[in-house]
Amino acid sequence: MIKATLLSQRAKNLHGSPIREILRVVDQPNMVSFAGGLPAASAFPVLRPGEMPKRYLQYGPTEGEPELRGKLVRHLQSLGIHCGPDQMLILSGSQQGIDLVAKLFIDPGSLVAVESPTYLAALQVFRFFGARFNVIDSAKSNLGLSDSALAYINPTFQNPTGKCLTLEERRHMAQECDKRKVPLFEDDPYRDLVYDSCDRTPICAMVRKTSWIYQGSFSKTLAPGLRIGFLAASKNLFPFLNRLKQAADLHTNRLSQWLVLNYLRDPQRLARMAQLAQKYGKKRNIFHNALQKHFSDIAFWSKSPGGFFFWLACKRRSKSVTV
Repeated sequence: MIKATLLSQRAKNLHGSPIREILRVVDQPNMVSFAGGLPAASAFPVLRPGEMPKRYLQYGPTEGEPELRGKLVRHLQSLGIHCGPDQMLILSGSQQGIDLVAKLFIDPGSLVAVESPTYLAALQVFRFFGARFNVIDSAKSNLGLSDSALAYINPTFQNPTGKCLTLEERRHMAQECDKRKVPLFEDDPYRDLVYDSCDRTPICAMVRKTSWIYQGSFSKTLAPGLRIGFLAASKNLFPFLNRLKQAADLHTNRLSQWLVLNYLRDPQRLARMAQLAQKYGKKRNIFHNALQKHFSDIAFWSKSPGGFFFWLACKRRSKSVTV
């Protein structure tokens, strides 16, 4: 066993991933885990690689495959995010994006503004690099952003509460980040899993002055095993994120990128997405009805208009639990 005195200070503070602990129990017999937002295995499509060009077996560009990046850029532009192909990075899962952004902004003692509660794996990464936290609070005029090196927010069907910010709340966040020059990191992996009408305008489409990063993923809508995510960033940040990516893994798995590209080319993709949202919407309604039957006397919750999450607050005690 290696001596603790030989390890870096960061390594000494390294703890196991809470997400891995959640996933550990998923395949246990007779176990139904409500702890994490896992996509249903029955929803995974049949992926057909077809005739993959041999060049995909060679090293590739750090930024990702040009055609895949181009399709994603056009999608983000349709959402109002101002970016070009030179601002798009294909990730080895959106978890890598959190790691790259943390490396870029966080020193020991840096303040990061986060929602409470927020995504556990993001908190783990931020803490690993020495972050302290401000809580984003809509009751405060400045939202609690003062002195923050970064604002991390999951505004659409949030993990773990399921909350979806209103258009006014999104505008307020953009305005405060602009006013205080706080870089905005918007993590948006659930936006396509929408079941009821709600505003999903990216906050990054509303900022005008501050730096920004917008991140998405194919883990929830396609297959998490592919480990494909993506981020776009303001022009002043992208070169740094690209170099950090180079230092991490040179480039994302090209075979997975090819499978995602084929999926995006499929003319039936939009129909599949509509069917997927319908399927998950039915699951949400069944779960909501079960909660009403079994928990309505001891807890309260909101029915999220999309995503994977319910957040229960117990009526008889102060603690909240996530389901």
